[in-house]
Amino acid sequence: MTVRLYDTKAAALRDFIPLRDGEVGLYVCGPTVQSSPHIGHLRSALVYDQLRRWLNYRGYAVTLVRNVTDIDDKILDAAALEGGSEQWWARAYRYELEFTAGYTALGIQPPTYEPRATASIPQMQEIIARLIDNGHAYAAQDGSGDVYFDVKSWPSYGELTRQSIDNMEAAADADPRAKRDARDFALWKGHKESEPESAAFTSPWGAGRPGWHIECSAMSRRYLGPAFDIHGGGLDLRFPHHENELAQSTAAGDAFANYWVHNGLVNINGQKMSKSLGNSVYAADLLSAARPIVVRYYLGSAHYRSTIDFNDGSLAEAEAALDRITGFFERVDRRLTGTRFVGGGAPVIPDAFAEAMDDDLAIPQALAVLHDTVRSGNAALDAEDLEAAATARGHVLAMTEVLGINPSTPEWNTGGTSAADAALAKLVERLIADRQAARAAKDFAAADRIRDELTSAGITIEDSQTGSHWSIEQ
Repeated sequence: MTVRLYDTKAAALRDFIPLRDGEVGLYVCGPTVQSSPHIGHLRSALVYDQLRRWLNYRGYAVTLVRNVTDIDDKILDAAALEGGSEQWWARAYRYELEFTAGYTALGIQPPTYEPRATASIPQMQEIIARLIDNGHAYAAQDGSGDVYFDVKSWPSYGELTRQSIDNMEAAADADPRAKRDARDFALWKGHKESEPESAAFTSPWGAGRPGWHIECSAMSRRYLGPAFDIHGGGLDLRFPHHENELAQSTAAGDAFANYWVHNGLVNINGQKMSKSLGNSVYAADLLSAARPIVVRYYLGSAHYRSTIDFNDGSLAEAEAALDRITGFFERVDRRLTGTRFVGGGAPVIPDAFAEAMDDDLAIPQALAVLHDTVRSGNAALDAEDLEAAATARGHVLAMTEVLGINPSTPEWNTGGTSAADAALAKLVERLIADRQAARAAKDFAAADRIRDELTSAGITIEDSQTGSHWSIEQ
């Protein structure tokens, strides 16, 4: 029952041992709300939802903190490009709501806390002051109000990504003129005349706003304490963001994260997703292309550390996989109706599934167990082994519940039936009624012809004690 996670900092699988028995503190870098969420944002949030659900299953009480970066260069620049038609903070909130809607649609559980950066300015300033006192930060001498982290003062800088400071490029997060070293990064950014007054906060170093990296150090400390269990985020955040977080927090005297977990990115048709290529897939487009449960299945089916490739067939494959699960539930529930096995067996996670999930959240292997169980359950139904079928149903229910893909959960059944689906169902059910009438009249040739026509169209007919039922072949 030991959960193992790949720790990026150690570059190895480690047994997960929480700092406090039975509790897990998990901090995840959330979005910078400058524009609409894309497929990569959804994938990252889903990964940590899966991890949280599994840790819950293993008996841990998880405190998940996912921040919102609501003040940043990109947010201010985007608002400025619109000529002041929308305040930066209003723009940030508008996009924050879009992110929340996307998470909710995918069944991603709300975080325990979802702090905005602008609500933790005093905590950021407190860490900056400690860094200055400890000799690891300095205020610029040009009167700009900028404060920088002195990377050469911290010998461990680069340990997360195993880089030598001599091989690093200059930090591009502030004007380099006031820096002692071009690789020093901004902790506090003095207010500029070109920026709105509403983006300036008072500080001991002058009016200004926080640098990006200090925001997460302050919010993780505020909500989880100076030491916590797991820090998560996308692989693209390892450097410089997470490297800088680690350096400034530990240099300020905090133990910070005990494990570093990073999820892989999303490619589009074999290419890296980027604005310059114009190949971004946005959450709204993705969720309009398929049912949300299908999108969740697709985004959550690969190993979390792998890069996934989104292409035209991705959602169709996920839809087919879910249809096999749904079809089994429908079939087994029909057959068990009126028997002592009605409702299926106890919802128990199979050992093989648990072993896969414990092994660094190996969801592809866990899904293989799930689909093997669906196949064995269908075979049991074919053999009229109702006890085995009921047991399989309980296993499938437990596995889909912990993965958040149980198709019978009410949250996945709010969209209704499409007009095309309704028309197909009406036609098929009319043909099934005609077949039943032919069988009753002992016109077996007509009944067989109707069945053959349905089969040729990819419709499977199953005759049972409760009547004839149809499904689309997968």
